[in-house]
Formats: sequence, C-alpha cells, structure tokens
Amino acid sequence: MKLTKPNIERLTLARGKSEAIFFDDDMPGFGLRLREGGSRTFIVQYALGGRQRRMTIGAAKILDPKKARQTAGNLLAKVRLGHDPAADRAEARVRASDELLGDVVGRFLARQEGRLRPRSYVDAKRYLAQYSKPLHSLHLARINRATVAARLGKIADEHGPVSADRARAALSSFFTWAIGEGLCDMNPVIGTNKHFDGAKSRDRVLADRELALIWRALPDSDYGEIVKLLILTGQRREEIGALQWSEVDLEEPVITLPPARTKNCRPHEVPLSKLALEILKSRPARAGRDSIFGHRPRSGNDRQSGFQGWSKSKAALDKQATISPWRLHDVRRTVATRMAELGVQPHVIEAVLNHISGHKAGVAGVYNRSSYAAEKRAALELWGKHVQLLIDGGKHGDGQRVVKFPVRAVMD
Repeated sequence: MKLTKPNIERLTLARGKSEAIFFDDDMPGFGLRLREGGSRTFIVQYALGGRQRRMTIGAAKILDPKKARQTAGNLLAKVRLGHDPAADRAEARVRASDELLGDVVGRFLARQEGRLRPRSYVDAKRYLAQYSKPLHSLHLARINRATVAARLGKIADEHGPVSADRARAALSSFFTWAIGEGLCDMNPVIGTNKHFDGAKSRDRVLADRELALIWRALPDSDYGEIVKLLILTGQRREEIGALQWSEVDLEEPVITLPPARTKNCRPHEVPLSKLALEILKSRPARAGRDSIFGHRPRSGNDRQSGFQGWSKSKAALDKQATISPWRLHDVRRTVATRMAELGVQPHVIEAVLNHISGHKAGVAGVYNRSSYAAEKRAALELWGKHVQLLIDGGKHGDGQRVVKFPVRAVMD
C-alpha cells in the first residue's frame, strides 16, 4: 500500500490493538503510526549498527504525504552515507538548549504541587529531587534508557525495589511532561525493568512467637526503635520513620500526625502506651533537629529528615530473626488482628489505624465524627501490655499475666 491521503484516512486498528505502524510499499522505512484515538504520525525507521531506530517526521493532519515522503527519503539517504539522523537531532537539541535535568525538575514539581495531594507531592519530590539527584547534572536530551536503568538499580539496592519502582513512575511522569514541553523527544524510562515482583502479601499475620523473635533481634539503633514503635502503635512505616518532636506530646502522652503526613490526608492522634512512651523518652534531643530519627542531610537542613536505609536494615534484621519471609507492613496487619483477638472492637481498631473504611466510610463517616480517643488509648495500652508479656517470655515484672478483655465493656 502506498501512503497517500485517501489510503491513510481508511486505515484502522485491529481489534485489541492500541497502535500499529503501516509501511509504504514504494519506500521501505517510510511509515505511518496509527494510535488509539485516531492519532496519525509519519515516521521513518532504519537500521544502523545492527539496531533499529525510529524517528517522528510529523503529524499526518498537518503534513502532506508527499512532503513527508520527501523528508523520509532525505533522512534515509543520510543513513546510507553513514549518518544517524536520530542522533543528529538529539545532538542538535542539546546544542540548542543547555537544560539540565536538575534545572527542569524544579519547574515540574512546582507544576505538580497544586495538582497532587500533599502526601503524593512529598513522595514525588523525594524520588525526583533526592533519589534521582545523580541525574541532575546531565543534559535532559542526553539521558538514555541505560542511564535511567542504572540509576533505578542503584535506588533498588539502597532503598528497596518498591522505592525503585516508585522512582521509575515519577521519572516517567516527568519525562512525559518534558516531551509535551518540547524539552526532549523520548521518554528514556520506557523499557526499563521494574524491580518489585508484585508478590504482595495481603494476609501475613505474625504469630506471637515471631513478634517476640523480631523484637529481641532488633538492634539498639534508630531502625530498632522505629520497628518497636511500629509494633506498639500499628502506624505506617513513614509516619514513624519521619516522626518529629513537634508531633509528640510526652506529657499527654500522644502523637499527633498532621494531614500532610497521613495517607488519607486527615489529622491523626496516636495515644502512647507506657512501653511506647518509654522508647520515645529514651531518645536524645538534638539541637536544631525536629526529626527524632535519621541523620541530618549533607546540606545541613532538616528538609529531607527522617530515617533512610530501610532495605539494608531489614536485610540485617532478617539474618538475626530467622522466621518465614515477612514485610514491615505485616506488623500493621498483625497489630489489627491481635487487638481484635484481645477484644478490641472493630471501629476502635480502625480509629487506631486511621482507616476511614468500615464504620466511618460513606454516609456513616459524615455523621460519626468521634475520634474514639479514650477507646484508642485503652486499646493501645492493652496491646502494649500484651507485647510486654511476649518479650518478657510470658510474665510481667509483677508476675501478672495479661487477661483478654473487651475494651467496649471497659469504656461503657
């Protein structure tokens, strides 16, 4: 088929296909890419050094097929002379603009700040401004798939496969925007491998014996105390890992998380049991630092504060606590399950976890504004005593066992 205007208008996608390329019979390498939604674009494809390369010539709705064919012929003639038109175009773009990735990331994040939820914006900023910082000194148009893949592999090694995949998504979103701004021609993230295998355990609940083994194997470090607080409070990893002194009242005692630090963007109060309070009181206050855990960034400010190095710390812990494979999020599920077994009512457990499903979902949540503060405190104190029993090997120092009782009966 020759790519003429009438023939192009008759082209359709086969069922189930999102795009297809139709090549011209008279000029091998000259083609038209048809995408779902009706987009039609002239392209030229050629082989150089054993690799297939493809260039966009222009949109069929604004470019005459004869003119597109002539452009394709000129490009293919250059290929026969040993030139690489795609590389030449990329090089010309770099010469025309000295934009570095680090210069452009700020503009992208400024645009996203008003579009994303506060928590999502903080995450995007972390992956683009912090995790991708080694790419900031590179020209945007010169960043290729190999460069991105190498950086994602490094992120996976340092922060874990899930963080690598989230950084991958953030970078892909950034490059898609940059293409629309005319800053580059391709998204180098496309084709890179994902690092997390997708095997999420949704039902792993740690046995009491496993919970005790983990506790006893925890190191005397930031990570060790973070995991202990996760066990005692049932909160999310980042909520405790990035905990600030300004969010903690040791007299009340309670943790108050602002909306920007919670997944559902709602303020959340976490009463502290006696054991959790002891852990926080043992933490030294550091001059000029609001962050309870982690180290000050090299820049000297507290902006990217909080604990880092989750994957390495978890790997070291797994060598000490030899139990079946588990994830930190399993702790949160375990806390909810075990509190239910101790008699804590479902709506109180949801309040402890800051869930808005179940009793506070939909219309019920509109009218039920109770924070269940007293019930949450009783539930977490009960849970803290149970954990103390586990790590003591069955008894408290006073020799009394923890007795299962329904919190509802106590609060009524």
